[in-house]
Amino acid sequence: MRIIGITRAGEEAGRFGREVLVASTDSLDDPGAGRLRLIAPLREFWSDPAAAIANPDARALELAADQVLVPPVLPEARVICIGLNYADHVAEGSYASVEQPPHPTLFARWPRSLVGSGVPVRVPVDEPGLDWEGEIAAWVGAPLRDADEDTARAAVLGYSAFNDLTARIAQKRTSQWILGKNADDSGPTGVLVTADEVGDLRAGLRLTTRVNGEVVQDSTSDRQIYEVGETLAHISRTLTLQAGDILCTGTPSGVGYARDPQWLLGPGDIVEVEVERLGTIRTPIAAR
Repeated sequence: MRIIGITRAGEEAGRFGREVLVASTDSLDDPGAGRLRLIAPLREFWSDPAAAIANPDARALELAADQVLVPPVLPEARVICIGLNYADHVAEGSYASVEQPPHPTLFARWPRSLVGSGVPVRVPVDEPGLDWEGEIAAWVGAPLRDADEDTARAAVLGYSAFNDLTARIAQKRTSQWILGKNADDSGPTGVLVTADEVGDLRAGLRLTTRVNGEVVQDSTSDRQIYEVGETLAHISRTLTLQAGDILCTGTPSGVGYARDPQWLLGPGDIVEVEVERLGTIRTPIAAR
C-alpha cells in the first residue's frame, strides 16, 4: 500500500497532526493525481497501523483546492537520523580519517521540518546554499523496547524516499549537528510504501539524486554500514520507539560540500531523490 497524509493548505498546525487524514494512493510520483482512498484519521491510524491498513475506511477522496499532501507524521514522532552510514560518504567528507565506530552516529530531526514533494525550500540567511542528501526513511509500525534485530526489522511498517537537506555552516559550527539538520521545510519526504511492497533494504534498492537533471548520487541500500533492524534494536535499548517514529538511514557519497569546487543548492535549482519502489520526491529551492 502507498500512504500519504492530507490536510488543509495554509494551516501550519494541520501539517503536524491536527485534522490530517491518512489515505492510500495508487500513484508514487504524483500521489494527488492517483485514486485516493481514506484509511483513517492520523491518530487513529498510528494507534494501530496494521489494523488500519487491514480494515481501512476505504471511502473515495478527492483532493480539494484548499488541501495539500503531507507526510503522515505525528507531531510528537521521533525522527532519528543515521549520520555516516555509507563508507563512500564517510571517505569523501571531514570524517575520512576517523575510525568507523561500532555504533551509528545518530542525530534528531523534528517533525516540523518534514514536508511533502514539491514544497519549495528556502536557503537560510547565513548559508551560501543547501546541500542534498538522498536517503531512505523507515517508518516504525509497532512499539519497540529492548528489541532484537529480527523483531525490530519486522516492526517496520514501510519506507519513503527522503532528502536530508542540510545547512552546512550551521551544522559545522559545533560538534552537534541538530541546527544544520532542521532548517525550515528541509526534510522532503515521499509516499510511505508498506514493507510488503518494498522488501528488505539489504537486498539493495537503487537510490539516485539529481540536481537540475544531473545525477549527483547513485548507490544502493545494501551498502549501508548500519542496517535498519540492527539500528532500531540498538535505539530501543535506550528509548522505547513508538508507532509513527521514523529512522532516516543515511546518505551515500556525492554530496555537494565535498566536491571541488563545492556545489550547493540555490534559488531556482530543482533537486530530486528517486528510490527504487519508493518513487521520486522533487524539491524546488526558493529565494530567501
